[in-house]
Amino acid sequence: MNVDLVIIVTALLVVAPCALLGCFLLLRRSVMVGDAISHAALPGIVLAFFLTGSLGPLAAVAGAAVFGLLTVVLVDLLERSGTVRGDAATGIVFTGLFALGVLLVARYGGNVHLDLEHVLFGEIAFAPLHLLTVDGVSLGPRSWWTTGTVAVLAVAVVTLLHKELKVTTFDPALAAVVGLSPVLVHHVLMALVSVTVVGAFDSVGAILVVALLAGPAATAYLLTDRLGLMLATALAVGAVAVLVGYGLAVVGDLSIAGMVASVVGVLFLLALLAAPRHGLVGAAVLRRRRRTVLRRRLVAHAQRALGGDATTAELAARLQWPVSQVERVRARLD
Repeated sequence: MNVDLVIIVTALLVVAPCALLGCFLLLRRSVMVGDAISHAALPGIVLAFFLTGSLGPLAAVAGAAVFGLLTVVLVDLLERSGTVRGDAATGIVFTGLFALGVLLVARYGGNVHLDLEHVLFGEIAFAPLHLLTVDGVSLGPRSWWTTGTVAVLAVAVVTLLHKELKVTTFDPALAAVVGLSPVLVHHVLMALVSVTVVGAFDSVGAILVVALLAGPAATAYLLTDRLGLMLATALAVGAVAVLVGYGLAVVGDLSIAGMVASVVGVLFLLALLAAPRHGLVGAAVLRRRRRTVLRRRLVAHAQRALGGDATTAELAARLQWPVSQVERVRARLD
C-alpha cells in the first residue's frame, strides 16, 4: 500500500474528531484538557505494562484510556468543590499524574524500554509499518482502524448531540431549565476527548493531537461567528494543515508531526492577522471605519446646530478639534 496515502489518511482521520471536539472545548474554555489527558495517561501506560507484561499498543491504549477518564473525573471534582478554578484544577491533576508515571518508571521500570517517547511525541511516519492482522489475514494499517473508529464515534456523537452540545456550551442555565443535564453532556464530551487523545497515541502521538485540538478550532473561531460554519472551517483548516505540512515535511526531510503542527500555527497566525472581523488588521480597519462614521456624524450635527454657513474654524471651536481634522471630515462629507 502507498506509504504517502497511509500517512495522509491517518492524519486526516485524526483531524476529524480533533477539529470537531476542539471547537466545543474552545468555546467552553477547556482546550488544555486534551494536553492534560495526554500527560496524565503516562501512569496508565506504565501500570498496564506492569499488569500485562506486554509492550503492545492495546495494553498501552487501555491503560491510557483509564487514566484519561480518571483525569476528567478528578478535574471535574476539583472544579465542583469550589476551592480550585478550572485551569488550576487541570494543572494540578495532570502534573500530579504525570509525575506519578515518571516515578513509577524510575522506581520499577528497570531496564525495560517502554517506548514512552513514542507514545508522548509520536511518529506518524511509522503508521504504514504497523498492520492489523487477524488469523493471518492483513486488514490494512492498524492506524486506520484505531483513528477511523475514533473519528466515526466522534462524528456520530457530535451529530446526534449537536443541539445538546450547543445549548449547554452557550447557555448552561437554559439547558437545565429545558430539562437537559449540562453535567452529563460535559462528561460525555470529556470522555470523547479522552478517547480521541488516547486513540491517537499509537498512530501520531499526543503532541500532534493537542495541536489539532487547539489550532484549527482557534483559527475557525477567528473566521466565523456561527457554530456550524466554525465546525466546517476547523475541519478544512486541519485538512489543509495535514496536506501542506506533509508535503513540506517530505520536501525538507523533516518531522511530519512537527511540520503539520507548524502549519497549524502558521494558519492561525494568518487568521489572527487577516480575519475580516476578529483579525488584528480587520479589527483595526473596522475601528477606523467606526471612528470615521462617528466623526462625520459629529461634524454634521455641529453644522446643523451652528447653521449651514458655519465655517471650519467655528466647527473646530464647537467640537474642540484641530481645524485640520475638521477640514478632512468635511471634505469626506462633501
